[in-house]
Amino acid sequence: MKSLGYIITNIVETLLRVIPFPAKTGMIKIGSPDRNSPVLLTCNFHLTVERVKKQLKGMNCYLLVANSKGINVWCAATGGLLTNHDVISVLKTSGIEELVEHKKVILPQLAATGIETKVILEKTGWRIIWGPVYAKNIPEFINNNFNSTQEMRKVNFPLIQRFEMAVSWAFPISLVVAFIFFFFWKEDILLLTSLIWALSLLIFISFPLYSNLLNVKSKRVGFILFDFGRGGFQIILWAAFVTVLAAVTFFNRNFSWQVMIHWGFLSLVVILILSLDLAGSTPVYKSGLHEDRLLDVYLDLEKCKGAGFCEQVCPRNCYVVDKTPRKTRRPRGELCVQCGACIVQCPFDALYFKNPHGDVIPPDSIRKFKLNLMGKRFIKTKND
Repeated sequence: MKSLGYIITNIVETLLRVIPFPAKTGMIKIGSPDRNSPVLLTCNFHLTVERVKKQLKGMNCYLLVANSKGINVWCAATGGLLTNHDVISVLKTSGIEELVEHKKVILPQLAATGIETKVILEKTGWRIIWGPVYAKNIPEFINNNFNSTQEMRKVNFPLIQRFEMAVSWAFPISLVVAFIFFFFWKEDILLLTSLIWALSLLIFISFPLYSNLLNVKSKRVGFILFDFGRGGFQIILWAAFVTVLAAVTFFNRNFSWQVMIHWGFLSLVVILILSLDLAGSTPVYKSGLHEDRLLDVYLDLEKCKGAGFCEQVCPRNCYVVDKTPRKTRRPRGELCVQCGACIVQCPFDALYFKNPHGDVIPPDSIRKFKLNLMGKRFIKTKND
């Protein structure tokens, strides 16, 4: 029955992924942990908590659930919803300090955009260890003496994630459209919802074929909020759909300009909706709506001490730390998603953003100001 509940949770919360699903905060005992068992911390997005618990099955450890307002780790940490305050709060109120002899807590790597290791250490005495990006790698990470491999630190966009993202877009859009069409074109609801699901699945599943065209570093191409990226893949897809529709109706001898205009317009609307933030719907590109996509990360070699924090938290493996001399390089800097994790975590302030005009955005500003949904930075209100 637990497996059935897990499956139902995954289906329902994937369909409604755009809605926050908060889980209870606090401490969860996994197995039979003792005073030397590892302590892990995650957000209180219910689906994340359930998936982490599933991966920890058979282990003996403690799982702390910090308040992220029901939002996933990366979005919450970047947007100021999973903060130093939230981590400190669960460490202090969960009772974990009385249950273990050590003071080491494993945080998901993607929380590094908002959680400062220095602040947590100074205010609690707990040392943060950055865990892997994906929950499936947690057991291997722990068995590997809490060391993550390069592959564990990298975000990808595999088929299963692309399918989930397509579903999380298609379902709410279908509901809204079905409600509207019920009062105007009731007979077209089934066809239109089928169109929405088909286009959504096609766009996300075929992502590897056109991913290089989503050049978010360039000027946004499109109008209003719609971003077509370089090459306008979505418009090409719409043109292909209209062409196929015309061919099918022509060969079936029921071609009608009225039908073509009707479904051509509706399919264009669907494409535009799915294009609201296609780049931002992936983990490998910065949102096309965020001005941060135009920023570049700069490394001050004179300040760099080769500590390697940037290498540990970069979700795109942009960094390589040379042990002798202890200096850092960015051989894969073109893969950067401007998440700012490296800047937040560098204890020497050797990393910073610079905009296209040459203005420097210092590390303190990135730590202090967080990104909202539209990519505007605002100041945190909690006293960290």
